[in-house]
Amino acid sequence: MPVYEYECTKCNKHFEIMQKISDDPFSECMECGGELKKLITHTSFVLKGSGWYVTDYPSAERKKAIESKKAKTETKDKSTSSDKKTETGKKAVNQ
Repeated sequence: MPVYEYECTKCNKHFEIMQKISDDPFSECMECGGELKKLITHTSFVLKGSGWYVTDYPSAERKKAIESKKAKTETKDKSTSSDKKTETGKKAVNQ
């Protein structure tokens, strides 16, 4: 159930009330009997993880940056593996 925030116009007290969407809004303050007004508040809704537009369909600039990063990583991996082969070859010759 959603949580709605209300403010009393008489005593300025804030209330957070959990109620169904289909329920009528509260109109009377529980403390002083004054008129309540429903407040519009920010949500804490955040999209995280894969499967969202931002991560699945990057802009052209972002796509180029990702591809260049992958290319750099592949180049590093190839040079590291060739260095290892050379070192093992030297050891075999020296022994």
